[in-house]
Amino acid sequence: KSGGSIMAKLEDNFEKLEQLIDDMENNDMSLEELFHMYEQGMKLLASCNKEIDKVEKKLIILKEGSDGTAEGKSE
Repeated sequence: KSGGSIMAKLEDNFEKLEQLIDDMENNDMSLEELFHMYEQGMKLLASCNKEIDKVEKKLIILKEGSDGTAEGKSE
């Protein structure tokens, strides 16, 4: 299912973020290069947040389905 691809994408993005952080901390770079890497990191972080939101929504749906109720619904 798509859950596996979401997790794979998250793991890949986290690895890229870790590499960016490591490069920024351990390499002598110009301010321009650091800013470019910072922008890349922020884009990766935004992508991670989007994927995490998708997972949270799926978990809410699964939880609602498992207990037979939905939040905000009354019968």
